[in-house]
Amino acid sequence: MKKVVTLGEIMLRLSTREGVLLKQADQLNVHYGGAEANVAVSLAHFGYHAYFVTKIPSNPLGVAVERHLKSHGVQTDYLIEGGERLGAYYIETGAGERSAQVTYDRKYSSFSGLEGEEVEIERILAGASLLHVTGITLALSASLRQLVLSIFQKAKEMGIKVSFDFNYRSKLWSQREAAEAFKQLMPYIDICFCGELDAVHLLGLPPVDPELPAEERLKIYYQRIHELYPNLEYLCSTFRTVISASSNRLQGNLFVNGELFQSKVHRIEPIIDRVGGGDSFAAGILAGILEGLPAQQIISFGTAASALKHTVEGDCSPFSWEEVLQFAAAESGAIKR
Repeated sequence: MKKVVTLGEIMLRLSTREGVLLKQADQLNVHYGGAEANVAVSLAHFGYHAYFVTKIPSNPLGVAVERHLKSHGVQTDYLIEGGERLGAYYIETGAGERSAQVTYDRKYSSFSGLEGEEVEIERILAGASLLHVTGITLALSASLRQLVLSIFQKAKEMGIKVSFDFNYRSKLWSQREAAEAFKQLMPYIDICFCGELDAVHLLGLPPVDPELPAEERLKIYYQRIHELYPNLEYLCSTFRTVISASSNRLQGNLFVNGELFQSKVHRIEPIIDRVGGGDSFAAGILAGILEGLPAQQIISFGTAASALKHTVEGDCSPFSWEEVLQFAAAESGAIKR
């Protein structure tokens, strides 16, 4: 099976029960997760040799992270030990019209202090078919921005496909900082996860007529992005309609060879846990590409993987390739006998 590599931060996640505000909470649920780690977990469950590169402290939380990754089949050969703390984040679970809220506690984490010389880039990439990183990693430090640029450049030299998810987080850095960092990476990317707002606010494209249907606007943006960066083979995103914190509509978009492919619209209700839905989408798309599926099958599989993730608690998806295929083909909510 193919080797895939993801690089990023994994954190301790502490979340409230439904209907409880963080300031009211007297107990919190514990999970571990992070964008690139979640993608690695999904790809491991799909049967790939998924390697996750990160830096964790030498303490019980670091041990717990390694156990979490191994329990999902993720390869931990490239974990680096050092620093003094595991980053954390708190989720105040949303309900009804009240959105979920995220509070970060990740400054001075082990991973944010990772330096390029600690990472054996050629050894990590040896034999890999794919490398995946997100914009969250770039937001954490200047040294990480330089590391990601270096590893992208090396991946291209080695003929490895490079995947990048913009995953912009306004609580971590400004649009100006993100735009500068992302534009440096764009010439090295093969698979890019970005949407309409990213095109305008991070890539600086002029706004398209808002009266046009959403899919037409997106296609125009993707055509313009591809003109600027013809190295991009795939551009991907989702349309999400938020009815409430527990009810969403989700549709996937994939732009390849000048054509926009869309999945069916998934009605996700009730949502058990939205966190990690985008990472499951990314993993599904990457798996479809690695398997050489037709574009329509890729976007259908990726969106189904995301919708399915919303039905389980925690950051990562435990579903196999076969389970996602069965879900994509089945009528929603039908009993499996």
